[in-house]
Amino acid sequence: MVQQVLYRALVSTKWLSESVLAKRIGPSLRVLDASWYPPGERDAQQEFRDRHVPGASFFDIEECKDKSSPYELMLPSEAHFADYVGHLGISNDTHVVVYDGDDLGTFYAPRAWWMFRVFGHRMVSVLNGGFKNWVKEGHPVTSEISRPEPAVFKATLDRSLLKTYTDMVENMESKQFQVVDSRSEGKYRGTEPEPGNEGLEPGHIPGSLNMPFFKFLTEAGFEKSPEEIRSMFQEKKVDLSQPLVATCRKGVTACHIALAAYLCGKPDVAIYDGSWSEWFRRAPPEHKLSEWKRNKA
Repeated sequence: MVQQVLYRALVSTKWLSESVLAKRIGPSLRVLDASWYPPGERDAQQEFRDRHVPGASFFDIEECKDKSSPYELMLPSEAHFADYVGHLGISNDTHVVVYDGDDLGTFYAPRAWWMFRVFGHRMVSVLNGGFKNWVKEGHPVTSEISRPEPAVFKATLDRSLLKTYTDMVENMESKQFQVVDSRSEGKYRGTEPEPGNEGLEPGHIPGSLNMPFFKFLTEAGFEKSPEEIRSMFQEKKVDLSQPLVATCRKGVTACHIALAAYLCGKPDVAIYDGSWSEWFRRAPPEHKLSEWKRNKA
């Protein structure tokens, strides 16, 4: 069971390189660059055009989202997701490998991984170590843009992997599931600002525990071992045998919690898609714990 989970959750740079060299990229295996960077820092699309894994397509997380939502990266509809990934040559029989080019090794790829899973696609993996290690190890790159033949993808939302604001409010009383926040300790406690100028103050949902997502990665940018990850959850008194929901700022790094738990054999971690961006704007003051105003006073 655990070996099967590990195989599906992660693929190594060696495995993908062998697949590229064997010309396996096609209808049965698609590779997606899911990079995203804050405006003005790096240009994800330009970097993809400059160099990427041969045969890869760019997964634009700004396009594959609910553009009508006031929150940053809410899930698109089933039809929108199906149409978007179908145009990338992905069918329900395709093994999808996602990566990104972040300096940490992996940042946005787990969000893409979870998006496929929440829309019913289980054959999806994250490239362990990301593009950073792909390049460092000398694997092939190209600037050639592939144009895959469109495929038919049927998306079916798995509501068990998704939580809404209403679900989170109800859990304040029912305590049906544990909540883990993947942001840095400073943002969680409210001692360091949230990025951007949206009036979003830092803080956290009462009752949530803090496990910064980057601690699941080694210094080199690879996922830590299931044994190390399991110890991290135990240290925080997170019971992997019980329901667990992950949150963050906008539903991205929370997916690192889902991936980490998946590596430990727990595939059912749900994501609060609106996360702190929604909670801060909708929840009453007593449901927002933060040291921010006290520190600013």
